[in-house]
Amino acid sequence: MHENRETSSLAASKGSPAGEGESRNTGMNGGEESDGVLLPMNPANKATEQQAGAPERGEERTPTKENTGQSRTPPAQDGTRVSQGLAGVRQRARENKEERFTTLLHHLTVDLLRESYNALKKSAAPGVDGVKWAEYGEGLEDRLADLKDRIHRGAYRAQPSRRIYIPKADGRQRPIGIAALEDKVVQQAVVTILNAIYEVDFRGFSYGFRPGRGPHDALDALSVGIQRKRVNWILDADIRGFFDQMSHEWTMKFVQHRIADTRIHRLIQKWLKAGVSDDGEWSETAVGTPQGAVVSPLLANVYLHYVFDLWLEAWRKKVAEGDVIAVRYADDLVVGFQHRHEAERFLDEFRERLAVFGLELHPDKTRLIEFGRDAQADRHRRGEGQPESFTFLGFTHSCGINSAGRFTIWRRSVRKRVEAKLRDIKRTLRARMHDPVPAVGMWLQRVLHGFYQYHAVPGNGPILCLFRERIGRYWRRALARRSQTGRVTAARISRLLHRWLPRPYPVHPYPSIRFDAKHSR
Repeated sequence: MHENRETSSLAASKGSPAGEGESRNTGMNGGEESDGVLLPMNPANKATEQQAGAPERGEERTPTKENTGQSRTPPAQDGTRVSQGLAGVRQRARENKEERFTTLLHHLTVDLLRESYNALKKSAAPGVDGVKWAEYGEGLEDRLADLKDRIHRGAYRAQPSRRIYIPKADGRQRPIGIAALEDKVVQQAVVTILNAIYEVDFRGFSYGFRPGRGPHDALDALSVGIQRKRVNWILDADIRGFFDQMSHEWTMKFVQHRIADTRIHRLIQKWLKAGVSDDGEWSETAVGTPQGAVVSPLLANVYLHYVFDLWLEAWRKKVAEGDVIAVRYADDLVVGFQHRHEAERFLDEFRERLAVFGLELHPDKTRLIEFGRDAQADRHRRGEGQPESFTFLGFTHSCGINSAGRFTIWRRSVRKRVEAKLRDIKRTLRARMHDPVPAVGMWLQRVLHGFYQYHAVPGNGPILCLFRERIGRYWRRALARRSQTGRVTAARISRLLHRWLPRPYPVHPYPSIRFDAKHSR
C-alpha cells in the first residue's frame, strides 16, 4: 500500500507569478519596518536570511529518508505534526516561490486521514449523512482505507453541506454549512498538505485561521502598529458576504498559481460544486464556499492573498508616501494611513479592485475615520472631541491617555455582543432553574473562564466586572423563582457567587509585550 516514496513531490515546471498586482517579498523581513509598513514576523518567510538547507527557527530538521509507514515526526514551528514528505514540500516551497507542485495527492495517506479524523471536533453537529464523529470511528481503519482508495481512484464524491442558521448579535442570521464527516476528514487532510505550501507564501499581516496564529496576535499587531507608526486615519473595511460571493473561477485560478496537481483541483471543485441542503431542499452553489467547511478558511486566505495582500504590498511601494499598516483576519481587515488623501485614494481603488473579483465593500460597515496619536491631538485642537472608535475582532478600539499621560489605545468588548451573550445565559438559567445548584455553578464557572480567556485584555476590566455582576444577578433571580418564598438571602447568594463565579483575572499582557516577545527582530 505504500505509494510513491518521493520526499517532496515537486514540479519541474515553474508557474507565472501570482495574479494582478503581485509584488515580490524582497526586503520585507517580518517584524521590521519596511518603507512604512509594519509587517509582523512570519518565520516561514525568512528563507533569505537562512543558509540554504538550514532548518527554520523552532522547527527540527527531519531525516531525508522518508518512511511512509511512520506518520509521526517532530512538530513544525506551529506545533502541528507533519509528515516527512510534507516537510520536504515546505522546504522547496520556501526555496522557490514560483514552483508549481504537480504531484501532491500521494501525500494523502491513511495515516494522514487518521490524523485528520482525530483533529476534528468530536462534538460537532453531523452533516447531511447524519454520521457523528464517534459513529465514524467504529471500524475506522477499514473506513479510512476505503476512503483513501476512492480518493486515489477518483471515485470519491462530495456530499452537499447541511445549512443551518446561527443568530448574530445584530439580530440577523449567519448561514453555516456543515459538511458530511467523511468530507471533513478529506478536507482536513488536503488543508494539511496545502498549508505546507501556502504558509510559506502568506504575508505576515494575515492572521485568520492560520497555524500558530490567533485573533489576539492580530489585535496585538494592530495596536502596536498604530502606536509605533504615524497612523492618523483608519480604514475599517467590511467585505459584503465574502464567503458567499467568492468566485469559483477566480478561486481555482488562484489555487493554480501554486498547485498544478489536477487531482487536487478536482477535489476542491467537488467541494465548491457540492451544493447545500436546506431543510432537505438541495440547491446549487454557483459562487461562494460554505462557512463552517474545513477547507473554506484556507480557500478564503488564498483568495484574499491575491486580491488584497499582494496588491496592498504593491500599492504601498508604488503609491504611498506616508506610513501604511495593515492587519487582516480572514475577511475582516483594517488598514492605517498617515495621510488622508492616500487613504481616500486607496479606498476608491480598493473598491474597483474588489469589483474585478466579484466582491464589494459593505457601504454601511466600511468607514474611514480619523484615528491615532496625532489625530487625537488635532481633533482636540480643533475642538472636535475624541476621534471615532472602530471595532475589530470583538473589541471596540478608541484613542485614550494612560495613567502616565501617554497616548494609548483602549480596547473594550463590543457591548452588543456582550449583551447577546448575557441574554443567552439568562435564557439557559431559566431553563435550568431546577437543576442542582452545584451543576449550574460549574456551568457558569466554565462560561466565565471562557469569557475571560478571550476578553481579559488590559483596560477591559469594567466590562469583565459588569459581565460577572450581571450573571450573578440572573442566577439570583433564577434561584428565587424556584424557592417557595420567592427570595434568596444575601448571605447565601454571596457564598454561591464566591464559590462558583471567578472574579476577573488577567489573561493577556499588553500588546507590545507579547508582540515584542514573539517578534524579537
